[in-house]
Order: sequence, then C-alpha cells, then structure tokens
Amino acid sequence: MGREFIHAFDQWADSYDQSVAGKDPEYREVFYNYDKILSEVAEQGRGTVLEFGPGTGNLSRKLLARGLKVYGIEPSKNMRKIAAEKVPEMVLADGDFLSFRVPEVPVDTITSSYAFHHLTHAEKELAIRNYASLLAENGRIVFADTLFDSEFARQQIQHEAKENGYLNLLKDLQTEYYPLRKELYGLFRKYGFIPYFRQMNKYVWLIVADKKKA
Repeated sequence: MGREFIHAFDQWADSYDQSVAGKDPEYREVFYNYDKILSEVAEQGRGTVLEFGPGTGNLSRKLLARGLKVYGIEPSKNMRKIAAEKVPEMVLADGDFLSFRVPEVPVDTITSSYAFHHLTHAEKELAIRNYASLLAENGRIVFADTLFDSEFARQQIQHEAKENGYLNLLKDLQTEYYPLRKELYGLFRKYGFIPYFRQMNKYVWLIVADKKKA
C-alpha cells in the first residue's frame, strides 16, 4: 500500500519543496513544469475533493484556492506536520490509498500527484475498485503521476538515467511500480470509468477518469 516508503518520505519532508523546485539535477525532468502540472490537476477538480498523498500540501493549496473542500490523506507524519502548517484550512488525516477514513460527505473528486505509483498493480486495482464505489454520481479521479506509454519507453528512460549516471533515479525506475498506460486504462475501464491521458513532461502524465453514469 505504499507504506514501505513512509520512512523515506519522513526523511524527505524537509527538503521536498526544494526537490520539486528542480534543485536536484537527477529529478529535474521528473518535476519539470511541476507547478503547471499541479495547476492542471486542480483545474480538473470539482466539489469535495479527497486527496491522497498531499505531502507538503502544494496541490492542496491550489485546490483550496479554487474554492474546493479538501480532505487530505497522508501516511507520512513529517509530511503531515508541514502540510498542516502550510495549509491549515485542509482537513488532514493519517491513512493511505487503501486504508483511510471516509469523509462524512459525498466525494466528487479523488486526486493525487506523484504518488499512485507506490501501489502494486493489484493494489492499484483494489484502490480504483474502491473509488468507484466511494465517488458520488458523476465523480472523477484526477491523478498526475509517472507512467510509460510502452515497455520500450520504459526501457529507454531507464537507459538514459543509467547513461547520465542518475543512479538514484534509476533505482526508483526499477523498483517502484510505474505502470504502462494500457494497464491503467484497462483498470479504469474495468470499474466503470472513462479515462483520459495527457503527457505533461518526459515522466508525468495527467490522468482524468470520469465515472460513467449508472
């Protein structure tokens, strides 16, 4: 459920905002156009939003700025502490993609940025199945995350990371659960969503999946 990464995120919390600002050359392309990507996710949100993995609250602030009610689910204690200070108006709780307290109000949008890849394929399927039941009528999922258009694209990205000497990035690419686009498409369709994909940078795609009307 991604909780094996909590220790790493607790350690990363204090420098996370520097990383997403492009300060780390290894991950500069991963976070290229970061602010624009988050703005696009926020623009696709509507109504009451359940945000998984808000981290330090960067996407949360953009959602709130649009007048949306945001419930944040964050497993990292250190990330939650920073987010609570930066975005005090967000309702924030411990939890993860699969284990969380459901808001007492209907949820219109489920969002996440740079986090869904922490789940295995089986966990992604379980999450999407759960969200199909949780979302209100006409609800939608809006994710920004790394995925690959094909297996060839995955291998090419890994080769480039190795050639550049980006060994930390290469390790992430080889050990995290980055899906192929067709895999996610299949999961969304299986549980009654109509998905749309748009590549935002070399690594990250915008994923919007609308729940089909019953």
